[in-house]
Amino acid sequence: MIGIDYYLFRIMRIFNRLPANPLCLGNQTKTFLEYFKNFDKIPTVQAIFGNKTTEVLNKLKVELSWINGYMYVDGNDGHLVISKKYLKSGNRTEIYLDLIHELCHVKQFMEGKELFDPRYAYVDRPTEIEAYRYCIKEARRLGFSQERIRCYLRTEWINDSDFERLVKTVNTSDP
Repeated sequence: MIGIDYYLFRIMRIFNRLPANPLCLGNQTKTFLEYFKNFDKIPTVQAIFGNKTTEVLNKLKVELSWINGYMYVDGNDGHLVISKKYLKSGNRTEIYLDLIHELCHVKQFMEGKELFDPRYAYVDRPTEIEAYRYCIKEARRLGFSQERIRCYLRTEWINDSDFERLVKTVNTSDP
């Protein structure tokens, strides 16, 4: 088994290919693979898109934006919006897992699924459960401990009981 250091090294190489100054003026839009080279070679990403992985990521538009926050899939056309500030100052491993999460949402958007279905609480939303399961699958492939996975899943927008429900739900099976 290849150690976690190897995978973290590869993650860092992906981020070293980002523009030297990601906080330049204005929003930047390029394709996913222009920003994140070789992401189409990641087994978990290939599991999301199958044999169309490279094609999808070559067409997927990514907008680097001045938004505060993290990243999301635009509900109008399915492109990925990423905060420049998050790319500059966020934890690289968490950004990497967030990209996996959002790529699952891209696939869901392409399939016509409702990404923000108001009938469900965030942690119960089928689209979120599927996306988090892909993240967990990738975290396990990288050798993350259960505690490190729990740390990744902890976010400021869910309370303690919702957090425990999410952990229990996403750790039950792979997608």
